[in-house]
Amino acid sequence: MDAEIAAQQANRTWDIVPRPPNKKIIGNRWVYAAKFHADSTLERHKARLVAKGFTQIYGIDFLYTYSPVAKLNSVKTLLAVAAAKNWEMIQLDVSNAFLNGDLEEEVYMELPPGIDKPGYVCKLRKSIYGLKQASRQWFAKLTSVLLDFGYTQSHNDHSMFLHHSSSGISVLLVYVDDIIIAGDDKMAMQALKHHLSDQFKLRDLGHLHYFLGLEMARSREGIHICQKKYCTDLLNDTGFADSKSVVTPIDMKTRLAANDGPLLGDPGLYRRIVGRLHYLTITRPEITFAVQQLCQYSAAPTTTHIQLAYRVLKYLKNAPGQGLFYSSSSDLTLRGYSDSDWASCPDTRRSTTGYCITFGTSLIIWKSKKQGTVSRSSSEAEYRALAQLTCEVVWVKRLIQELGIDHIQPVDLFCDSRSAIYIAENPMFHERTKHIEIDCHVVRQFLQSKLIELRHLDTENQIADLFTKGLSRFRL
Repeated sequence: MDAEIAAQQANRTWDIVPRPPNKKIIGNRWVYAAKFHADSTLERHKARLVAKGFTQIYGIDFLYTYSPVAKLNSVKTLLAVAAAKNWEMIQLDVSNAFLNGDLEEEVYMELPPGIDKPGYVCKLRKSIYGLKQASRQWFAKLTSVLLDFGYTQSHNDHSMFLHHSSSGISVLLVYVDDIIIAGDDKMAMQALKHHLSDQFKLRDLGHLHYFLGLEMARSREGIHICQKKYCTDLLNDTGFADSKSVVTPIDMKTRLAANDGPLLGDPGLYRRIVGRLHYLTITRPEITFAVQQLCQYSAAPTTTHIQLAYRVLKYLKNAPGQGLFYSSSSDLTLRGYSDSDWASCPDTRRSTTGYCITFGTSLIIWKSKKQGTVSRSSSEAEYRALAQLTCEVVWVKRLIQELGIDHIQPVDLFCDSRSAIYIAENPMFHERTKHIEIDCHVVRQFLQSKLIELRHLDTENQIADLFTKGLSRFRL
């Protein structure tokens, strides 16, 4: 607590002023936390003074709150590129990051416990944790520092900043106060680190090994990422650490419905498990479809639904450290795979979209999602999945081009529906395709510009099946 108050005062976060009349004064409180290493050993204890931002009023002491953070798809794409290009990756942590943001609004806060000065309050000069606009002001400060230093902001992910030179490239990716610096221009990376150290209080964490709960191990062969600690903690907390394991996360014939079994007496347990499983899908694509099924019934879960959640936990017990591998010998080819399970939802008869994108041999993006409208044919369902994949592929292609890789055109998209491919390549509409005309234009636009090429793939080799249905242990 003393260290936190010292940091606030050294940073000139506030001025102590007489309590102004007719001004809203927000409160504060202390929050304590224990920080752990990836191996579950204690790193440090932490105390933080937090403003009670929930008492702020829009238009009086805050206006805008939105602040971008790194997309997890961007993180995995950067890891795949770094592995293939043999880039160095280092990690930084900004201490008391939010205290660096300059406030634009007039905000008054009660004196922290321990400062005894009756009749006085803190007039905040800079943002503090808990304020609604704190993350926005911190990101604005960091952005201005990076732009002034010659970096450019990515158009595809605003939390990514790039610097190109004759020596190579330097990339910074930020998620709140966690920063990754990667690239092959080592001089530029060191210069950036020193510049940030001059502006903020940094902790240099060395080579990237633990980021947002993702554990990363690097070797000559590539980068392996997993969530072993997170998965192990989940199994221990739910009592499944010593349970009997199963070989698949979901049975091939399972189709959940809203009225499957009696309602749970404690839906909170179900929601906590499903929420934690959802975060685990960052590195476990094979449980994505099962978790997508579970998420649909969080409002009113039944005993049948929670049994599937328990099955996923039993499956995870097989290998809690399983994850993704990004090979250093991977080629630089971008490919996409799309699939759809037509009218698979028994309650709404909506179809399930599944797609994934690979960079060489590295799986970087995947999705399992119920479609927004009912499709009147399997071709329509497949085409909607293809349209969503197309938009995602174009985004990741542009991101990779910003990272200095521009010889991956066109991108091959694989689909096991010949009728969907025919609709995309046929320039004429007719009565049976008019209702999906907008999606047709999306795909055809990029098809005609040679950004993508459509390829037919037989169902047995369609890896996107993983995201639309339960598979046997032999195809998983």
